[in-house]
Amino acid sequence: MKTIIEPFKIKSVEPIRFTTLEQREKILKDAFYNPFMIHSRDVIIDLLTDSGTSAMSSEQWAGIMRGDEAYAGSQSFFRFERVVKKITGFKHIIPTHQGRAAEKILFSILGGPGKYFPSNTHFDTTRANIEFVGSEAIDLLNEIGLHPEIRADFKGNMDIEALEKFINKVGAENIPLVMLTVTNNSGGGQPVSMENIKETRRICDKYGLKLFLDACRFAENAYFIKKREKGYENKSVLEIAQEMFSYADGCTMSAKKDALVNIGGFLAMNDDELALKCRNVLIVTEGFPTYGGLAGRDLEAIAQGLEEVLEEDYLKYRIRSVEYLGEKLIASGIPILEPPGGHAIYIDAKGFAPQIPPEQYPGQSIVCELYLQGGIRAVEIGSVMFGKYDKDGKLIPAKLELVRLAIPRRVYTQSHIDYVIEVIQEVYQKRDKLRGMKIIEEAPMLRHFTAKFSYVD
Repeated sequence: MKTIIEPFKIKSVEPIRFTTLEQREKILKDAFYNPFMIHSRDVIIDLLTDSGTSAMSSEQWAGIMRGDEAYAGSQSFFRFERVVKKITGFKHIIPTHQGRAAEKILFSILGGPGKYFPSNTHFDTTRANIEFVGSEAIDLLNEIGLHPEIRADFKGNMDIEALEKFINKVGAENIPLVMLTVTNNSGGGQPVSMENIKETRRICDKYGLKLFLDACRFAENAYFIKKREKGYENKSVLEIAQEMFSYADGCTMSAKKDALVNIGGFLAMNDDELALKCRNVLIVTEGFPTYGGLAGRDLEAIAQGLEEVLEEDYLKYRIRSVEYLGEKLIASGIPILEPPGGHAIYIDAKGFAPQIPPEQYPGQSIVCELYLQGGIRAVEIGSVMFGKYDKDGKLIPAKLELVRLAIPRRVYTQSHIDYVIEVIQEVYQKRDKLRGMKIIEEAPMLRHFTAKFSYVD
């Protein structure tokens, strides 16, 4: 088999500033050991997120120049709407400035105290928007998804039995909608099978509930279905995506992921009454329904990106690039959540640094060491991001302690990834010296963005 090459040529480059260990020690200390507070110029390889960090194509940049900046009735909106409708089939397409804005609108209308929103796994902003309105975000990941060392094709699936039990426990009248995140970000970037989407739809129909997709990485999920699920091997990624959306009543999407852009998102649905309410909130908070907080040029770039992301040569390269990183780490004995996900590799922090208990945030310790040793910025996905406190102020740890290495789309080459591998190997060899950490200042919600840390004495 020939080497899978990048299905693009590089037309523009951005220089990387190299720092020394001594410089990074000061930078990290000044940032209170939180990579979110490090200036990007001080980062050598930035794997903090794959959101909004994609390199846009020449056609997307051409779309930027074509953008129609009319306040109302922009031609760029109508192109955007046509492309989204072709992929999703939904009746109402509502642009927003990014995914969390779509979530904010949706949950502020449907949520409130006493309401529950079950999911395979909610990510951070989704959970925060649900909790902000007084509702509860419930994660019902299938059991195999909780075991990083076990390989399975669709570890992002909803636990269907647990979903039905939960509906019967709290009452369908208290569940405005069920959400499926595809792929499952907090669950290691693992895909959701078409069968699981169908089964979730069946349960929703049984109890008269709406089903929404968190569709940030829908194309990657569709590609996994094509490669792993029987009966889909001869279907196009577009056809698979269309079928995925056909089982849902609506979706939220951050276009900063699988639409290959730096800003933007949308909310889509079939419900006329709900769409009217959403547009009313949109006008107050985001903008007129044909721009929704975005410039016309952004809408053009999203439309083009949504078409490019469905190209199978791109997806083959994308998934294989992430898999390459995962395979090299596994070969070195480094524990990761297996198999490799679609947009990121997740280091199993419990297996990597077993000497550090969850209340001392092993993932955060690893994240800091990756920056110190190689200038790599990653993010903790564990008890810093998802931990809660009980009534006595004691930490309730997250189910998984992970470090996410999110790969920006079309940004880094194989030599960059080889460098990442070398740094992780170096840190792993010295893993016994990793120290626990404590939080010295935190916000009440989404604390991982701004929390300040120090090492445990």
